[in-house]
Amino acid sequence: MNIKQKTLLYLIGIPVAYALTLRLLYKIPSLEGIFTLMSISFLFFVPFIVGTLTTYLASENFTNTKLKAAFLPWIPILIFFFVTFLFAIEGWPCLLMIAPIFLISASIGGSFGVKLKKRDKKTRLQLSALTVLPFLISPVEQMIGAHTSEYKAYTYIDIKAPAEKIWSNVTRVREISEKEDQGYLTHLLNFPRPVKAELNYEGVGAYRAAIFTNGLVFHETVTEYIPLKKMSFTIKALPHEIPLTTMDEHLVVGGKYFDVLNGTYELEKLGNNSYRLHLFSNFKLTTTFNFYASWWTKNIMKDIQNNILQIEKQRAEADSVTK
Repeated sequence: MNIKQKTLLYLIGIPVAYALTLRLLYKIPSLEGIFTLMSISFLFFVPFIVGTLTTYLASENFTNTKLKAAFLPWIPILIFFFVTFLFAIEGWPCLLMIAPIFLISASIGGSFGVKLKKRDKKTRLQLSALTVLPFLISPVEQMIGAHTSEYKAYTYIDIKAPAEKIWSNVTRVREISEKEDQGYLTHLLNFPRPVKAELNYEGVGAYRAAIFTNGLVFHETVTEYIPLKKMSFTIKALPHEIPLTTMDEHLVVGGKYFDVLNGTYELEKLGNNSYRLHLFSNFKLTTTFNFYASWWTKNIMKDIQNNILQIEKQRAEADSVTK
């Protein structure tokens, strides 16, 4: 191994080793009350420190422009992602969702590392103090506790079909083929896809099961029902019913961090045989970074809803032509 290879191993290896060490430490069940992956201390500070370490350890040739200082830390971050995925430490959906945070935080850390290196001889002590920062912040974050917030996902679609045809496809959804399923974000994240929805009767108190692949079922109880106009329902997903391989542990519906609460269909008349079908859902998040998690969750919910609405539109319009 030549000097350049040793330098590169030193430059990249230390930040990657640091990130992997903290990832494994935060995974230890007995330390869950002190350290958790779903925290600001891990998702924001760890990549920031990785970025700082990378540029601090690098020679000036690698960091002599702002652009190099910002993007050099992406190398250890991407290697960290690859290793955690390769050894099944982290799933693809989680890596995709945390990638923007990690890359931006690492870039900020990279710029900070360059500035830190230019200071006096005390910088090594400051860098050492920085590396233990997550260990100090995480317990405080856990003492403060996660915040629970509720959010709404709203979608709609215009349909040219009689109200009866639309409503029959809303209350009960026949089996959905893979060809009909057009959810782009849920496909990208490898989420379960919708299969069908069953309703035992039409009215308040009715039970509706929205069935997805891989064992995911939304148990729905109708709380308001106006024929051809409105149907509201509570939604409950039972985590113990969902196989461990179905979803990432941090994204399980009805789990510690995310749950869907209720939904509503409303049918609005626009003109002769022209209607607007509205679909609302309310969900909650319990994290210390809801400001970021809510963006992903809201878009995932909208993707699911738009997919279902598109299927209901196609079927209602086809039914009105053939029957």
